[in-house]
Amino acid sequence: MPSMWITPQWAAPAGVHAAFTLRTGGASAAPFDTLNLGAHVGDDPLCVAENRRRVAQALGLPSNPVWLQQVHGIAVHDIGGAVPPRAPADASITRLPDSVCAIMVADCLPVLFAARDASAIGAAHAGWRGLAAGVLEATVQALAVPPADLRAWLGPAIGPANFEVGDDVRSAFLVNDQAAAAAFRPGRGDRWWCDLAMLARQRLEACGVTAITADGSCTYAERERFFSHRRDGRCGRMAALIWKDQP
Repeated sequence: MPSMWITPQWAAPAGVHAAFTLRTGGASAAPFDTLNLGAHVGDDPLCVAENRRRVAQALGLPSNPVWLQQVHGIAVHDIGGAVPPRAPADASITRLPDSVCAIMVADCLPVLFAARDASAIGAAHAGWRGLAAGVLEATVQALAVPPADLRAWLGPAIGPANFEVGDDVRSAFLVNDQAAAAAFRPGRGDRWWCDLAMLARQRLEACGVTAITADGSCTYAERERFFSHRRDGRCGRMAALIWKDQP
């Protein structure tokens, strides 16, 4: 059977587990072939349910992932908190064992978080809009852990050789931080090549998170492993998942 996920290589504390699913090993037909986990992209709902079941079984998840209604915003859902996940959110955090944070991507940057003492974990969906608006800062704040005690993993996303954007995107970052200019290089005409991972690292470091590990894979370039909305348009979604054991 084709590999269904990669295991993040980062200094996660004992008892914290994470995975990033690939596009292989599922039941969906093209253009969602084959391990699409997104129920909102037009795939057969029975296939999506089967794909989610396979992932849960293969990873030995302690509970069903908490799937979010992602809108490229900065809202953070606290799993186990008083408010159920009815409203849109682009990040989730939890202090509870056996609860699974999950975010879906198909070019946007997935960012996983874990406190050094495993007291809290989280996952954030960092496309350029959410990143510019402050989704990572909002997630760090919601975790309520000193930033120096957090570890972050930046997962596969569209890379700087393939993410061409307009001046509006560059301006959205430079308006608050001129150092963001380092993450953009001139593209064709009035376009720019954008490095999402660099922008995320800058944002995290600015709020005190320095233990950052990046996967570096490009979802656009690696067709056999990853879905890519920029490359394919209509396509499936992968997931970044994180959970922790009972103490």
